[in-house]
Amino acid sequence: MTRSGVGADNARWVRRLGEASDGDFAVAITDAVDGWQHTSLRVAHLEAGGAIEHDTGDEELVVVPLSGSVTIEVPGSDPIRLDGRASVFDGPSDTAYLPRRRTVTVRASGGPARVALCGARATMDREPRRIAADEAAPEARGAGNASREVRAFGLPPVLDADAILVCEVITPAGNWSSWPPHKHDEDRPGVESELEEIYYFETRSTDARGTDPVGYQRVYGTGERPIDVLAEVRTGDVVLVPHGWHGPAMAAPDADLYYLNVMAGPGTERAWLITDDPAHAWVRETWT
Repeated sequence: MTRSGVGADNARWVRRLGEASDGDFAVAITDAVDGWQHTSLRVAHLEAGGAIEHDTGDEELVVVPLSGSVTIEVPGSDPIRLDGRASVFDGPSDTAYLPRRRTVTVRASGGPARVALCGARATMDREPRRIAADEAAPEARGAGNASREVRAFGLPPVLDADAILVCEVITPAGNWSSWPPHKHDEDRPGVESELEEIYYFETRSTDARGTDPVGYQRVYGTGERPIDVLAEVRTGDVVLVPHGWHGPAMAAPDADLYYLNVMAGPGTERAWLITDDPAHAWVRETWT
């Protein structure tokens, strides 16, 4: 791993909760961030019955309830009801796909809700649709203390979209995920995709005493394309990965770690293809 100054680029690529708010959105990552081009993330906290209105513009969206239930009103289509969940740690949720150029309303139904609007620039449209939670069964990846649960509701073949790729990962307390470190910043057909990536984090204490739940995220680059991020993360924090090796995402021994990934890039093929850091790629061979 590059050690030129661990965390030297945190100020550019890390957003703590409250540092990237915009109007009704507690988190708003858009192309207003210098060097960010293809993806967006907006997180809203809604009171019971409360709503937000959003114009999708040139983006397609995947709507992910983080807690609570929501109903999405889409012009020209039937409302989409998402049953949601109590929290991201209480299992997968149903989600929704929304196309470009629609002004949509997302309304909390049945109580307060928190909802993520994941976006990517698109050139083609699909019809709005609800993605049931059981369409993407959670899968166990890794092994030992590198085991984690992946929910791939926004990846092929579950979701047919133009550009956006979305998934979420649960890393149990004390485990590592995004491991071995990998990258996807070059367009090499069949080998690696060029994708920028958003990591949105939530944490949950597993200590009955209520220890402050934290996790950590590492991003590092090469001599030709340096980047140096080492961030302590809590609920609502975001790490941006424009390029470079990323991993591990580390859960503290007394806290479960969740992250929502949003990816897209300039390529014509919608695929998540990665290259492992050669220094750590061997670890995959140890998994059964």
